[in-house]
Amino acid sequence: MERNIVQTDNGHLTSPAVKIGKKFVGDGHPCYVIAEIGINHNGDIDLAKRLISVAIAAGCDAVKFQKRTVEIVYTAEELNKPRESPFGTTNGDLKRALEFGLDEYREIDTYCRAVKMPWFASCWDEPSVDLISQFDVPCFKIASASLTDDNLLRYTRATGKPLIASTGMSTIAEIDHAVEVMGRESLVLLHTCSTYPSQYPELNLRVIPALKERYKLPVGYSGHETGIPSTVAAVALGACCVERHITMDRAMWGSDQAASLEPNGISRVVRDIRLIEQSMGDGIKRVVPSEVPVIKKLRRVGASV
Repeated sequence: MERNIVQTDNGHLTSPAVKIGKKFVGDGHPCYVIAEIGINHNGDIDLAKRLISVAIAAGCDAVKFQKRTVEIVYTAEELNKPRESPFGTTNGDLKRALEFGLDEYREIDTYCRAVKMPWFASCWDEPSVDLISQFDVPCFKIASASLTDDNLLRYTRATGKPLIASTGMSTIAEIDHAVEVMGRESLVLLHTCSTYPSQYPELNLRVIPALKERYKLPVGYSGHETGIPSTVAAVALGACCVERHITMDRAMWGSDQAASLEPNGISRVVRDIRLIEQSMGDGIKRVVPSEVPVIKKLRRVGASV
């Protein structure tokens, strides 16, 4: 795996950056912004393409989908439970309707290549990894729900692709174990609160620098809150990668829509992240050239410039 080491002014090495597609993800590189489409396409390939276009217009670096083999991820009892939806009367009717198959992913791959938008998926089971592996995706995502599935972690790692792993609903001990299973090579961790939508007092953004210190790996943030400021604050706290769900309309039917950003929202997130990156500087206090005429104009004492 190709990696890049960022060296700070004082000579200390920070965590190795991970190359995902053509871009490096890690300290010293622009924040890698992922627009999560997930299952917000509601089984409609045309809606999926519209959401990809939203991500392009916003300036995102990649789009992400979610792939599950329903009969593996869920028990028969769970699938048979009554659940009203536009797709039927059982939970199984809903889950199956929201899953794209090989034909749909071929169409997504063709479309994304045409518009030059990288895409990948979080795969919840081994056959889903096999399906997505048929395409030259730049990486794989490990969902928070899968972080304790050692077999799936090993299976996904065996693809040889970089991994981005969310850490929601997980203890430090569980994250320690998952990192050991996955290995540190080409691994990005994401701090996450796995409620949809997440409440602001539960976000605990200070975990981001804590994870960076503990694992010496690139650390990002996957947000499920309804707003924007906390996601931008995550970047100021050191998140090198940000993931947010996107939707055409938060009032649309679907369990993830309310925790998603509409087109204007994801555009503002990308804009504000880039402004934050410009604003962070190097931490060395100095007088900048634009301040010199202000000194001459306003200071009565000590105006020596």
